[in-house]
Amino acid sequence: MVHSGETRTIVLAAAALSGAGMISASSAFVAPGSQPVVHRPAGGASAAVRAPAEAQSGVAASASMLLLSGGAACSLLAASRQQAARSSRVKMNIVPSPGFSTLPEFEKPLTGFQGVLGDQEPLGLWDPLGFTKDGNVEKFKKRREVEIKHGRVAMFASIGYIVPEYFKFPGFLAPSLDLTFADVPSGLKALPIVPAAGWAQIVAFCGFLELVYNKPTGEPGNYGKGNLGLGSIGLGGSVQDPTLRAKKLNAELANGRLAMFAIIGMFFQDGLTGSAWGDWALYTASPLRAFEGETGVQQPVGFWDPLGLAADGDSAKFLRRRETEIKHGRVAMYATIGYITPEYFRWPGFLSPSLNLKFADVPNGLAAISKVPGNGWAQIVAFAGFYELFVYKYNGKPGDYGWKPITSSDPVKLKGKLNAEIANGRLAMMAIIGMFFQDGLTGSAWGDWSLYTASPLRAFESETGIQPPVGFWDPLGLSTSGNAADFKRRREVELKHGRVSMFATIGYIVPEYFRIPGFLSNYQGIKFAEVPNGLAALSKVPSLGWFQIILFAGLIEVNVYNEEQNNEPGNYGAGFLGLRTVGIMNTGIKEPDLRKKKLNSELANGRLAMMAIIGMLFQDGLTGSAWGDWALYTASPLR
Repeated sequence: MVHSGETRTIVLAAAALSGAGMISASSAFVAPGSQPVVHRPAGGASAAVRAPAEAQSGVAASASMLLLSGGAACSLLAASRQQAARSSRVKMNIVPSPGFSTLPEFEKPLTGFQGVLGDQEPLGLWDPLGFTKDGNVEKFKKRREVEIKHGRVAMFASIGYIVPEYFKFPGFLAPSLDLTFADVPSGLKALPIVPAAGWAQIVAFCGFLELVYNKPTGEPGNYGKGNLGLGSIGLGGSVQDPTLRAKKLNAELANGRLAMFAIIGMFFQDGLTGSAWGDWALYTASPLRAFEGETGVQQPVGFWDPLGLAADGDSAKFLRRRETEIKHGRVAMYATIGYITPEYFRWPGFLSPSLNLKFADVPNGLAAISKVPGNGWAQIVAFAGFYELFVYKYNGKPGDYGWKPITSSDPVKLKGKLNAEIANGRLAMMAIIGMFFQDGLTGSAWGDWSLYTASPLRAFESETGIQPPVGFWDPLGLSTSGNAADFKRRREVELKHGRVSMFATIGYIVPEYFRIPGFLSNYQGIKFAEVPNGLAALSKVPSLGWFQIILFAGLIEVNVYNEEQNNEPGNYGAGFLGLRTVGIMNTGIKEPDLRKKKLNSELANGRLAMMAIIGMLFQDGLTGSAWGDWALYTASPLR
């Protein structure tokens, strides 16, 4: 294959300078579709301009070049700039692969790259630094290639931080150095422990994959290895359905972006604390420790400052913010009570005799703002201002104005009461904002949601799973966008999690009464009867057993339950109770009302099972008993 000189030169230089071979493992994922981008040149010309098939990103130098060509690479990179300017807009003749969709054929706003894979709600094409403003297709493809590789490496790296906390390979990493895998710590501390020869092998292996094995195909990130890279080991092929392929490629990009944030966070907390999992108790130099003993620092979050407002360690600023927090909390507590009380009691008589306005005439909530006369608001503001400016003067102690209804001669009790006030104020601030929000949307102080006819949630009110007494329950607002595709995706995930949880719950119960006879592992002499129930079984089942379980589940997920029927989440054509999977043929339930009833039952049972299995895992972890013998939980604070 012939490569453009500009692309080869740039990538050669980049490889020499940064060792791009370290991102070799990237082939183990779905290959993303880089669409043939249609760009309209400046000046509004109508002719579409396309980039060339010959221009392939991802071409790298040989492994030896990583060590020998640093200076030469700089010269090559400089020389390539002039040719890059001449070849920034050229034609491209790529044969579309499945899911390889073009941009819409209307006049493109901004850069012309809107609509490609990776542009997902709510941000769409997110390019705050303006990298795509020049409309250069080749540069866009190169950056997408780099983004995909970095995302794949970050996903591996994130998993690599987590797995060693639970599993390490048995045996030796370096027999000549008497170094076992168990001796290698997790996280950044592993860097100096791994021998130089080990790093050389890692770099060489990655370089081989990057330079020799993974051949570009004209589509960034696609090296011809099929879905999840399984083609490398002879399993599976590419996803042929264009819609499903685009969905999986978008998911990979999104997961890679999240993983890049995740691994940077892991590095950050590891570097600060010296612990792979970020034991902040070890970060003794933290400026936040200056305020760890202050009032308001309470369990379970301790000193909670997600925005880092106290990171400078400035005591004066901290006290000022604490003063503000206490005042806002007190006002919010009054406001919350003010929302509730008028529903049960109102003052008798007139609010404004001159206007013949009674207290009973003033509605509750936000609707009262326009009902109270201007003179009434002036009195309220003047009264509050008088107390703020002349009565409640700050004396260096946040919230202490000499009036002490909350007090005690016992320092411990006093701190407890002050902590309670701050906690109640925080809760009230959340409460009153919620009351304003529901009042504003529904026009009712108590949030009569039947009045909120513009709610995007109404698009899903008739869906399966909407059952009394809660109706359509979405406390996190996941469906507020009204996006039907997102709703279907989450419903599919909910169904799968529910089904797995139902199996898991049964799996906790059945072994208490019945176990399969015979051997689980003949080779190791382990019988089914010897495997304990619950979490204790995790360490008893051999590694090959876990491999078989994961392989079986993966095959079912990827090759059996992978095609949705009738555009219905959770329907994979397996029939009633999935009996067609085991050869018991049935056509499913045809009667609509009965079918909906059973589908609702499945969802409800799955939701209950998700709660149940979490409870079982929790009590098992605390007590060491699958059935939660609380007599074994000697560390319980309830004792």
